Amino acid sequence: MTVTQRINQIRQQIPSYVRLVAITKQVSVEAMREAYAAGVRDFGENRLQEALLKQKQLQDLPDICWHFIGHLQANKAKKILEHFHWIHSVDDRAIAQRLNRLAAELPNPPQVFLQVKVLPDPNKYGWQIPELLAAIPELEQYHHLKIQGLMTILPLGLSDEQILVAFESTRELAQTIEQKSKLSMEQLSMGMSDDYLLAIEAGATTIRLGRIIFGERIS
Repeated sequence: MTVTQRINQIRQQIPSYVRLVAITKQVSVEAMREAYAAGVRDFGENRLQEALLKQKQLQDLPDICWHFIGHLQANKAKKILEHFHWIHSVDDRAIAQRLNRLAAELPNPPQVFLQVKVLPDPNKYGWQIPELLAAIPELEQYHHLKIQGLMTILPLGLSDEQILVAFESTRELAQTIEQKSKLSMEQLSMGMSDDYLLAIEAGATTIRLGRIIFGERIS
């Protein structure tokens, strides 16, 4: 199947309100242009330098919405704020504080998700749930940080039932935070190529799909 055919097939499976972010790490600009021609406008990258190169090569497509999905390094935070519309990976208090301070200098800083670990996983970044709940009063004071909701990545090897429960837990956590604070939690970034349908069932508003659109990466 072509990239266009895969995208069309996915579109038939998902509600119109769900934002489809095409994850394009190690994906060619040509394949990205095909996805764009098929109607995709949201593209996600996890490495700053690769993203900047692609943004330059695709600058003739001004309505692309760029999403940063990788781990945020403090020394790259300013450039990421300047070159992305969404950041999915605000994963601890220190980076949230830094982004809020730097965003104060920008006319239109990006919108962000707080990355949370609803299940233990030593291979993933993210707030532990008690840590995030304890940080809410501080986060409420970060007026330049445009928090829109939660993002999560689940551990590998879960059953469909475990996946669904974990995504539902993320949604319930977002609801709890919204009820107990002034933070907006309307958006949920969860679901990837193997589990996006379960994520949508649990309430995802944004899904992040790479392999199912572009095929396996080289490495």
